[in-house]
Amino acid sequence: MALRAALLKSIWYAFTSLDTEDSGKVSKSQLKVLSHNLHSVLRIPHDPAALERHFSDDDDGPVSSQGYMPYLNQFILDKVTEGTFVKEEVDELCWTLSSKKNYRPDGQRLLSNQDSMRLWCLFNFLADDRYPLTLVPEEAEYLLRKVSSVMPVELTCVELEEFLTQDSVQKDGLSVWSFLDVVNAAAVSRGLDGESIGVAVEKVYREMVGNVLKEGYLWKKGHLRRNWTERWFCLKPGSLSYFVGEDCRDCKGVIEMDQNCCVEVLSDRDGKRCMFCVKTLNKTFEISAPDSRQRQEWITALQTALRLSVDGQGSLHEELRLRRRELREERERRRSLRAEETRRLRELQGERQEQLAELELLKEAQRQAQASLQQEERRRRSQHDELQKTLQRQLQEAQEARANLRAEVAVRDLEAEHQRRRIRELEDLHHRLQEALEQQIRARQEEESYRYTQTRLLAEEEEKVKSLLALQEEQEEQLQQTQREKQELLQEMEKKSQALDEAQNQLDKVRASRRRVDQDIAAAQRRLRQASTSVKHWNVQMNRLMHPIGPGERRASSSNLLAPPVRIPSVSESESRPPQKPEREKPDSLHGGNMDCGDNENKEPTDAEAE
Repeated sequence: MALRAALLKSIWYAFTSLDTEDSGKVSKSQLKVLSHNLHSVLRIPHDPAALERHFSDDDDGPVSSQGYMPYLNQFILDKVTEGTFVKEEVDELCWTLSSKKNYRPDGQRLLSNQDSMRLWCLFNFLADDRYPLTLVPEEAEYLLRKVSSVMPVELTCVELEEFLTQDSVQKDGLSVWSFLDVVNAAAVSRGLDGESIGVAVEKVYREMVGNVLKEGYLWKKGHLRRNWTERWFCLKPGSLSYFVGEDCRDCKGVIEMDQNCCVEVLSDRDGKRCMFCVKTLNKTFEISAPDSRQRQEWITALQTALRLSVDGQGSLHEELRLRRRELREERERRRSLRAEETRRLRELQGERQEQLAELELLKEAQRQAQASLQQEERRRRSQHDELQKTLQRQLQEAQEARANLRAEVAVRDLEAEHQRRRIRELEDLHHRLQEALEQQIRARQEEESYRYTQTRLLAEEEEKVKSLLALQEEQEEQLQQTQREKQELLQEMEKKSQALDEAQNQLDKVRASRRRVDQDIAAAQRRLRQASTSVKHWNVQMNRLMHPIGPGERRASSSNLLAPPVRIPSVSESESRPPQKPEREKPDSLHGGNMDCGDNENKEPTDAEAE
């Protein structure tokens, strides 16, 4: 499915490039040429009549992308077999068709056609399967950081960051042609050259599209001759290949990375350090890295390849892309949750304002009721006082009438009885007024309990608001922590890049010192051969001087005996001549010198041994 989706992205660009009028439709004659080329690069048999039969109802009219999809799926994509074609040839075909129509840089063009095509392939790799193909700003920044990490100069600039933060780019995404124009403009503004950009783009292309997890020079121990040889290793998910050189032409072997494979660290031996081994069911491959950091990086990369092979995944960056997309979806989900929580918080605040307004209305009503109650109490008290005064006045009048009119007792008694009835009625009225006052007091107590309930509800509402604010602060802290981790990862990547440059410089210095040592060894061998020749010459002279005089031979004159002819050696011979032993040990030393010279001549190091 991944291969099908990748092919469909490239073919979509080729189809849209044939739509010269931007109507969404392409003529059948152009589709015939496109289909024939696709059959050729995908290495599948081509049936020219299939397109005619498939679009027999359309006459000679143009065909839309939706109408071309059934033919593309049935006669092309369903017949594709992975491993029988070269994916780069398909990309090159589709790039050639689409770039002629869409890629026209305005100013100076630093990106070559090959680099632009590789950036186009990287764009398609990171883009989601939604058409028209666009790239979210986060993925564009990630790709630019990957390219900048292998360059000596940072590619990003202020204009590029401002372009990526535009509302249209954030909402609709970035098209591949805008992306290429932005990269070209950034390279021009930073003063970069096309060669450095090409090297960086090629490395990122091999890593992301070519699925190269790691590559570099390592020393490998042979299985038959057991000697150490420097090879260029290339690690991909499922295989570890090693070549003679970094051009990856002469492959010397492939190690299958499956579930039966493991990686172990070895101790230093055979003059090699920073060793590790890759064990399979049949063989064990011993490998030596330049330093411990390189060994740890290779071990980590090999373990990653084993994990991908066991999980059945063919690309590390595909997994990372899916993980980044999940993180973006998770951020969008959290952003929507925060928006929902903010909306709910606003609704709660609105409800709280309404409740506060209702509470103010209740308080105002309570104040009005209390004022009316006080006014009614004053009116009742004034009525009671007036009644008491009237009763007192009537009592006084009755006493005066009883004192003055004792003769009229029966009439007065009737009047007194009438007055007593009136008093009882007034007392009943007074009792009823007391009961009404108690009812009013109970009503006030119920109002106080209702106000306490309202206060408790408000306190609970404030607690809920505080919990929502605490949850919001916790989410903001988690976002800040994610940003800090992201910055730490960027710093760690920069440190690793600097360490890699330092290791490369140290390797160059070691190679230069090795060449100087080889030159010193060759000079020492030449001086040793000169010294051997001088020793042989002096041995011959000494043998002549020490040869005894036989009978009949001419006796040399005393002057000749005392001063035999001696050849004066040259300055180089005198410097290379070894010191002589005492005279009594001359014969042995002479013979020993001859033997040593012979040994030295026989033991001259060969080029193979020196290596």
